[in-house]
Amino acid sequence: MLDWAHQYNICCFLDNNHYASAYNQYEAILAAGAIATLTCNAGNAFSQLQQFYDTHADWLFGHLGYDLKNEVFPGMTSGNADGLDFPDLFFFRPEVVLLLKENEVSIGGWNMDQQAAAAIFAAVQQTPVRTAGSAVSNTDITAHIDRAQYIQSVRALQEHIHRGDCYEVNFCRENFIRDTDADPSELYRRLNRLSPAPFSAYYHFDDKYLVCSSPERFIQKKGPLLVSQPIKGTIKREPDVLKDKARQLELFHNSKERAENVMVVDLVRNDLSHTALQGTVQVAELFGIYSFAQVHHMISTVTAMPDPALPLTEPIKQAFPMGSMTGAPKKRVLELIEQYEQSKRGLYAGAVGYFTPDGDFDFNVVIRSILYNAGNRFLSFQTGSAITYYASAEQEWEECLLKAAAMKKIITA
Repeated sequence: MLDWAHQYNICCFLDNNHYASAYNQYEAILAAGAIATLTCNAGNAFSQLQQFYDTHADWLFGHLGYDLKNEVFPGMTSGNADGLDFPDLFFFRPEVVLLLKENEVSIGGWNMDQQAAAAIFAAVQQTPVRTAGSAVSNTDITAHIDRAQYIQSVRALQEHIHRGDCYEVNFCRENFIRDTDADPSELYRRLNRLSPAPFSAYYHFDDKYLVCSSPERFIQKKGPLLVSQPIKGTIKREPDVLKDKARQLELFHNSKERAENVMVVDLVRNDLSHTALQGTVQVAELFGIYSFAQVHHMISTVTAMPDPALPLTEPIKQAFPMGSMTGAPKKRVLELIEQYEQSKRGLYAGAVGYFTPDGDFDFNVVIRSILYNAGNRFLSFQTGSAITYYASAEQEWEECLLKAAAMKKIITA
């Protein structure tokens, strides 16, 4: 499917990698080509998105950049370095949509009839699979924040926590390569092979690319139900089955991880309450332990019923940016993130997903991702962690290096 889609200059491929979940609807979705597009930055982006949906009432695919925070919280700005130059928001109405579910694929699109759908199905089957090649020409990875600066920033953030400014801050560090030619589809194959995840994405419009192996759902609307599934709590897996089971129990009983998970659940409950019918916000699951290729995660599920009188985009706006990538209280930590990070997050810590013609939607959290601007030959990936008062700055630094090493392996392999 993805190899066939490379003929288009706009496409979005979403793959759940056969991950079982009560909330999953498709094994994979491909949207390719564009009948209409919407590009805008923070200001009135959500209202423009609502108007775009109202105009077309069709499948829409695209992204919400982290820096839409400046619209959600008026007065905020984003002044840090930005080598990627992604717009804060981009959506497209696709020419073709392929929905893969179990052993069947549904094909639809603009002026699509049965004959055209059959031709696309045949073309997809006949498209040769691309052979592996070099992913990146220049692998000289650098960063704005070195070890000393990172540790100094973490300790300064802990002083803010000590003063009562906040409880926790998600602090990120960008790694980047200048002047490089990249093959994003090869990077996606490597990333998806190493770390298959239920919200993986290959997303491309014009000269901008995202390859993503996200395990986290930001927000979904399915009929009259909103679902958000924040992740807080991670532990490395063990190859031995018994030891791996012990690791799951260790994560489940870890008091620090449970405290952070409860904090983000409370934040999500508050976010959803702004647009939910009174009394409908519920914690469907608390401290769920879920296994992935490399790690176990602690994931909680919060649900609500949105007020049908509100615009479709309003629950997304009120929950944005997602609490797992900010901290609490949200407004203050957004200010601290802008103050202490040295790179604009852009699409990182934002969301990629889709709207359906029936008024449903589903968006991931853009983490464990590589972003690339082919126009200026700039490649970037960010790593981060939750900073608490009792966190060790040195250990947080080592965690960032460990997360970055996995991305470096994909880029340089």
